[in-house]
Amino acid sequence: MAPENKAPVPNEVLSAFNQRVRAKTAQVGIVGLGYVGLPIALLFSSKGISATGFDIDARKVELLQQGHSYIKHIPEAEIAAALECGQFKATTDFAQLREMDAIIICVPTPLDDHREPDLAYVRSTAESISSHLHTGQLVVLESTTYPGTTEEVVLPILERSGLSCAIAPYAAGEGAASDPNTPDFFLAFSPEREDPGNASIKTHQIPKVIGGVNAASATAAQTLYQAAFEQTILVSSSRAAEMTKLLENIYRSVNIALVNELKLLCLRMGLDIWEIIGAAKTKPFGFSAFYPGPGLGGHCIPIDPFYLTWKAREYEFPTRFIELAGEINTSMPFHVVERLADALNQRKCCLHGARILVLGVAYKKDIDDLRESPSLKIIKLLQDRGAIVDYNDPYFERLHKMRQYDLGLASVELTEESLAGYDAVIIATDHSSYDYEFILRHARLVIDTRNSTGNLTLHRDKIVCA
Repeated sequence: MAPENKAPVPNEVLSAFNQRVRAKTAQVGIVGLGYVGLPIALLFSSKGISATGFDIDARKVELLQQGHSYIKHIPEAEIAAALECGQFKATTDFAQLREMDAIIICVPTPLDDHREPDLAYVRSTAESISSHLHTGQLVVLESTTYPGTTEEVVLPILERSGLSCAIAPYAAGEGAASDPNTPDFFLAFSPEREDPGNASIKTHQIPKVIGGVNAASATAAQTLYQAAFEQTILVSSSRAAEMTKLLENIYRSVNIALVNELKLLCLRMGLDIWEIIGAAKTKPFGFSAFYPGPGLGGHCIPIDPFYLTWKAREYEFPTRFIELAGEINTSMPFHVVERLADALNQRKCCLHGARILVLGVAYKKDIDDLRESPSLKIIKLLQDRGAIVDYNDPYFERLHKMRQYDLGLASVELTEESLAGYDAVIIATDHSSYDYEFILRHARLVIDTRNSTGNLTLHRDKIVCA
């Protein structure tokens, strides 16, 4: 009988995977070439590791194959360089998944009509991978989701292949160069941390949190990401990594809800919330500045709290604080419309039939991302109340049909005549390219949801803060 303290048998499959990554002979597949997947693919390519992007959208793949970018903050020169060096390609052929050593899943995880998690894209991607899964392959889910998705949803689908990857606990911060229970394949979760439009930090500079379903999986994923990222943070499980992502975004959601609610109170009290936040943030400790707005946008912050509250029901745990924050944030577009209606009424104008211009439909400044944008909700609310609505956004010439909206609008030009022709202009997204002095000079009424006109002194009588 072998002694009890005998070292575990080396995991030859894991060792071989690690060697391929470190030698830069591994092939990495990225499923979903959106705002998360495309930067990850280009990052691995820039580090000399072959990256293949998979997407069901043939238009995206064709554009990438031609060296074109459909995301404005990703320059075409970067795509062209990746294609030229032969380290990047894009395809709709999911059969090529069998050639990959590692597969990273970066697909959408929206909410359904009942504000419950919709994992259809994750499930279908896992099914495609399962059909081509082979021994020694690493699969990493990056899509934001509730704790347990990797183990409870992705793993069973992958194991339909006949291969296994047993769930086993390990210590946080510890990988495993060897494992007594060698898995056939490796499975981990590593939350995406992209911040579109933020040029101050690059993708590879953002620490990568990693959690595996077992120690070998955690080590494989850490080896992969160490080849591209400056820092990796290993946590004790895929569930811990999933919860880490939710905590990050719920932290922001709750604090934004706080300042949104304080903004509503300050409006009634005749106080300037922006002045107050500016004063409070001078405190060198114990305070982080968050800012109010017309509502939350982007794929993560408006959605993540609902993923956790849904999962919490399984444990009979009411997440009252988180749900209240979600209610406040989702109510803000309604508040903007009411402020507009009141302002028009004071000027003896009815909202029904009024001509309204919405400035900015992207969910945040200086990006071409519409996901969950509160501007879209504001436009729809205005249309439902009989207003005639146009928009301007330098990043969107036309609003395409979306899952929740089919507004059929095109961006109008900003001129003296066009601005003067609207009963009111709503500043919904504060793009840097907007000349707010010009807008304020020629508009009849400006509803400012971003404090974009806060430093202007002329025509203050035209401004209504919302």
